[in-house]
Amino acid sequence: MTKALPQRWDMDVIFPGGSESEEFRAFLGTLEGDIANLKARLEQSGAGLHETAAFKEVVTHVQSIAVRVRQAGAFISCLTAQNVKDEPAKLLGGRVKSISAAFGAVLTRWEEKLLAVDGDAWEDLLADEALQPLAFVLNERRRRAQEKLSPEQEVLANDLAVDGYHAWQDLYNAVVGRMTIEVEVNGETKQLSVGQASNLMSSPDRAVRAHVFEKWNEAWGKEAELCAQALNHLGGFRLALYRHRGWDSVLREPLDIGRMQEKTLDAMWQAIDNRKDRLVAYLERKAKLLGVDKLSWYDVGAPVGNVHKEVSYDEAAALIVEHFNRFNPSMAEFAQKAFDEGWIEAEDRPGKRPGGFCTSFPVSKQSRVFMTYAGSASNVSTLAHELGHAYHQQVMWDLPALNQNYAMNVAETASTFAEMILADAAVKNAANDDEKLVLLEDKLQSIVAFFMNIHARFIFEKNFYEKRKEGLVSAADLDRIMEEAQKQAYNGALADYEPHFWASKLHFYITSYPFYNFPYTFGYLFSMSVYARALEEGESFAPKYDALLQDTGRLMVEDLAKKHLGEDMTTVEFWQKAVDLAVADIDEFLRLTEEA
Repeated sequence: MTKALPQRWDMDVIFPGGSESEEFRAFLGTLEGDIANLKARLEQSGAGLHETAAFKEVVTHVQSIAVRVRQAGAFISCLTAQNVKDEPAKLLGGRVKSISAAFGAVLTRWEEKLLAVDGDAWEDLLADEALQPLAFVLNERRRRAQEKLSPEQEVLANDLAVDGYHAWQDLYNAVVGRMTIEVEVNGETKQLSVGQASNLMSSPDRAVRAHVFEKWNEAWGKEAELCAQALNHLGGFRLALYRHRGWDSVLREPLDIGRMQEKTLDAMWQAIDNRKDRLVAYLERKAKLLGVDKLSWYDVGAPVGNVHKEVSYDEAAALIVEHFNRFNPSMAEFAQKAFDEGWIEAEDRPGKRPGGFCTSFPVSKQSRVFMTYAGSASNVSTLAHELGHAYHQQVMWDLPALNQNYAMNVAETASTFAEMILADAAVKNAANDDEKLVLLEDKLQSIVAFFMNIHARFIFEKNFYEKRKEGLVSAADLDRIMEEAQKQAYNGALADYEPHFWASKLHFYITSYPFYNFPYTFGYLFSMSVYARALEEGESFAPKYDALLQDTGRLMVEDLAKKHLGEDMTTVEFWQKAVDLAVADIDEFLRLTEEA
């Protein structure tokens, strides 16, 4: 009998003992000392780092510390996700935030030294054989430093953010961690975590979905005032910092982080708007299949068809490995290793945070995937998605640390590409039309999420910041702004919406990345273009795919597309081809259900 795969991740190989780990505490102590030493080194270097040897020495120290700060942050993320009530982990998280802030302050001082190097001397430094591979990121860091406040002011803002800006995210996480949602399932009253309740909203039973949605909104309504405080102060901090830096647009930071131009983003949304009518046709047909005039918010994720197959975790793993192997054996070998060695936290149990993520440990050269697996087709997709993230990082390990810092938009390209491999294979191998319909529906739910749900988040966030410039925004106004954004993004296709979505969606409270939304859609559509090229070229594309991933940390996205696909992504035409490929599945869905 084959041994079942582990569904709890192994964190002891990273640091034994969890939040009580003495090894982790010693690791943090060494890290704190090395940051202090680098700070002293920079203070002793005078006006700048003009000599190549001194410059290279500091770059080496910066990269060494950077990977360890990432390692520490990843460990805390895993501890607090697997058990939202782990108080020692939360305390350690505070220490790690302070370490990150201290390193951020040192990086600001380093950037000051970069600015002190004049143009000719700068070019001479970057001509060094060891520094040439880092030219893009070093130029980027120098340019960003020029666009910020003075080093003293940036250090102060960074220090104040620990117990101000970032603390609001901690407050939100504490709110979610203490929440339970009381629902009745099969005649039994249960106290569910937010993540468990969210899974029930894809139940095939509409009465269950409606009941859970009602209780969901009641629970978030009770926490709305606290969430509104957190969101207002997060937004207020950002706006104040941008104002002092002289930045006019709230999109400036997320676009710069994503290494993309605003006209690229505008072209993407325009291409999507051009095909919203096709999505509305799908939603209208789905409403007919479910026997309602118009879908409610809680119906959008409902399954259709007569095939409601649960997929065990081990079956999901086998499917993922099999289909990855058909594209790229290296991806399959990597996924099998992740399953076998306990890199995935999938167990369905109370006390876990909602959602899914992948995080990486650069010192250990391993990744970890977090989710709550309940056997749905959507869960299988999430598992493939997060393993795509992990594979992306796997091909980056041999690059310099500074070249491993790829942005979220291209990170979502790798994850969505992995998801597509699985979804397309499943549809093609469907046993009959009923099974094909269910699988197509799962793909179309993803398209609705990327083209409508995430568009609503983007519209909400833009409108929220405009309102926030006038002062604090009440919970009632946040509800209104959210519902208006949803109506616009869904083209009015739903009977009702989720006004508390601004409270329940974690992404609005993540301080590391403002506008934690459009990169998902970017990644989906860019991966659609990459996937089309992979289908066209076959097995020969696998090494080209790895090469594209390796460039994600050292090119603007427009240059990435030009180099590896020969395409101009600032045009609507580029995005339209990808959008049209995506919505082609709607035609097949409508054909299969035309007699409904």
